[in-house]
Parts: sequence; C-alpha cells; structure tokens
Amino acid sequence: MPNPPSTLLFLLISGLLLVACDPGADAADESVHDLVILDGRVIDPESELDEVHNVGITDGRIVRVTGEAIAGRDTIPAEGLMVAPGFIDMHSHGQNQENYPFNAVDGVTTALELEVGTADVDGWYREREGNALINHGVSVGHIPIRIQLMDDPSDFLPSGPAVDTEASDQEIAVIGGRIRDGLAQGALGVGFGLQYTPAASRWEVLESFRAAAEHGAPAFVHMRYMGDRDPEGSVAALQEVLAASAITGTPLHIHHVHSMGIGATEQLLQMVSEAREQDLDVTAEVYPYVAAMTSIESAILDEGWQEILGADYEDLEWAATGERLTAESFQRYRTEGGGVIMHFIPESAKHAALRHPWVVVASDGRLRDGVGHPRSAGTFSRVLGRFVREEGILEWSEAIRKMSTLPAQRLQGHSPAFAAKGRVQEGADADLVVFDPAEIIDRATFEEPATFSRGMQWVLVHGVPVVRDGVLQDDVRPGRGVRGPAND
Repeated sequence: MPNPPSTLLFLLISGLLLVACDPGADAADESVHDLVILDGRVIDPESELDEVHNVGITDGRIVRVTGEAIAGRDTIPAEGLMVAPGFIDMHSHGQNQENYPFNAVDGVTTALELEVGTADVDGWYREREGNALINHGVSVGHIPIRIQLMDDPSDFLPSGPAVDTEASDQEIAVIGGRIRDGLAQGALGVGFGLQYTPAASRWEVLESFRAAAEHGAPAFVHMRYMGDRDPEGSVAALQEVLAASAITGTPLHIHHVHSMGIGATEQLLQMVSEAREQDLDVTAEVYPYVAAMTSIESAILDEGWQEILGADYEDLEWAATGERLTAESFQRYRTEGGGVIMHFIPESAKHAALRHPWVVVASDGRLRDGVGHPRSAGTFSRVLGRFVREEGILEWSEAIRKMSTLPAQRLQGHSPAFAAKGRVQEGADADLVVFDPAEIIDRATFEEPATFSRGMQWVLVHGVPVVRDGVLQDDVRPGRGVRGPAND
C-alpha cells in the first residue's frame, strides 16, 4: 500500500536532517575538487617546491597542493609532465583575439601591455571585459598621452609631433595630470618609450615619474638610447631612469635590456645589480631572440641608426615579405610605414640577460594579420625547450621563476591581485600550465611567425582549460582584467 503524503513528507524531512547533521557530509563534498591535477612534477619557485604532487582546484583557485591522494570531478593525469604557474608576459602588444590564442598555447595566462600602454585605461579594460581568452592588463602610457596632446597622426608609436616637439611647462603638467587619472582608473603603472619620444625632456620624464610615485606605481621604460656609444648610449640612458627612480622612489622596470644594451648589455646588468644593492627597486626583461622589431618610420631608425645598432640595410627584414632591405627599399618602406625586423643583437647579450637573477622573460610580441616577430608566438616555449632542455643555460625552476613568479612579485607591490598569481600554492589563482618537458618547443619562425608552440598539454585560466590535451579551446573566455588600485 502506498505511503500517505504525510508519511512521505516526514521521511523526506528526516533524510535531509540526517544529511545536515552528518559531520561527514560536508567534508565529503569539500574533498571532491572541481578539478585535480594528478602525479605531475610541481614546480613552485617561490616555495622551492619541486616534487611529484597533486593539485586540487575549486572555484578557480588552488585549494590543495599535496603528495596525498585527492579526488576531483574532472582530472588531469600529469604523470611525466611538469606543473607550473601560468606565465605572465609583462610586455605584450598583441592584446586581441588574434594574439591571445598564440599566447595561451605558449603557456601565457596573463598578458600585459606595460611599455606603450594606453591613454584611456577604463576604455581599454572595457573593450576586453568578458571577451578574453586569458588575463590582461595595461599601464597608462606616456607615449599615447603625448600622441593625443600633440595631435600626432599615429595610433601606436609616434611618427609626427609627439616625436620631436618639446613639451612646455603647461603641457608637462597636463601629461602628469593624465598619468594620475590613468592610475586612478587602475592602471598597472606608467609606460614609457623614451627612444620613440626623443624630444621629451629630462624634466618631463622626472615629472612623469613623480606622478607614478604619488600612486606607488612602477615605471616600465624603453630607454632613451641604445648601444655602447658615449655620451648617448645605453649606460647614460639607464643612468637617467635610475636617477629618476632614486629621486622619486618610483619602482623601475627596464624593457628588453639586451636589445637596448647590445654590446653594453653586461654593463647594464651590472648597474641593475648594483642599484639593487643600494636598495633601488629595479628589474629588467629579455626576449630570447637576437632580432628586434619596430615600426620602420619610428625614431629608432632616424639618421645614425647604423652606427648605433652596428647594423646596415641588409640586417633589416621587412616583416610583411621577409625581404632584406636596401637603401632604396628602406626609404620607400619608411615613407609607407610598417613593421621591420632588425637582426643586430649579440648572442652573448641575450645569454647574459637570460642568466641574470633580476631579469624576467617577456615577449614584446604582436601579430597583425599573421605578420610579426616569432617572439609573438614562441617566447616562453623557446626558453624552456632551447635554453633549458637543449642548451642548459637555465634550470627548469629558474626559467619558470623568470616567466611567472618574478613578474608577479614585480607587480604585486602596486597591484595586490598579483600576490595570487605566479605560484602553485594553496589560495593562489588556478592560472597553471602543464607541459611535457621532453616536447616543449617553439615552432614560430621569421618566415612563419604565426605558428603555435608545441608541448603545452594543459593551460588553465582561473581553473578553466584554455588548452586541453594540447588542443586550444577557443570557445571559452575566462580571462579577466587585472588592475592596480583604482580610486572610487
């Protein structure tokens, strides 16, 4: 005979009460994670963990790192693979749907535009909100502010009045005000490209550093000069910004130290070490290539570039076609405008920068319609495959530190969100990579720059796979904007 409705209700309520009162019920639920990574070699440079462990992820965060058995609703078998913090690219110009997939397959979980930056911080983040494969962030940029203020026709690197017009005292005040506005909107710091704005006075730079210092924000600097020529060489350029940092208290980060230093790279690295010994907060970066790239119409290739770079026309490669330039084609393309690859950096400069303990790895990359530098797609896998596994220039943990933990530590003083990135630790964001150390390698070349790297098996952004079993998952958008503190 069927139970009457009242009996059924009683049984249902009793069952619910028993579950609620059972101390093991909640514990059982908590022990089953959303996702677990099992039996991988976990490398966390900050804690110096380098062991076969399991990682439990719930609600986009790492909640367990242990040698004990754990369970999850989804499982990544990682035996024979390495598990590391997702890579943080501090110098990524390709902040769009074309570039993010190449970043992800290269292990990048957070890509940052910190050199050029933007003049409209809120607008920049709005454009990407809810529609990004990976995390992203931006500085407020001295270059775009100058472009706006001086009605320069360019949309990225200046080629008109912003290059050669000295700012008045009133304009310097406007520049400082706009920097402060951008920082109040949550910019990650202040970006400078002083070689692209040679008319910017030392006082303009110092005043801009002061604006950064008021917010405790770092300065990310492409320095004023390149090479070892005195008095307008890279040593003098580094002295300028080290002095501005010391005077104002602004933390300082030097972009692509090896392509700025060229033959003087080891002197610059010595200066960075000595500045840190004097308690200056300074770091630098390197990309793992001996060719640079810029806009051919920019100030870098103004008259005298051959002497500065120690290069000539045949060392310049037109990115769109791969052709090496001549005096005639150089002038033609300089009038037209576009990307040019410059083969001039010594291998010794690259290796010295890679080995330095306070130099991070960053790409300086951007693809446009598949055209660009191979660093846009291959930087991080290249370091792991070529300079760790094949050449032994770095150990696994040190390379991973330079690509994840060190960038996070560089940024977290101004942006506390980075204290939860660049680590495989309980409480950290589940931005992680799982790669095959025997297979990881870059495949992008100067002829085919838009070529995916190989060996990244899983890439997680806030616990969501954007690469699964080596396959890009381009239908998910877990990336979030990462900001500095904003004024309400």
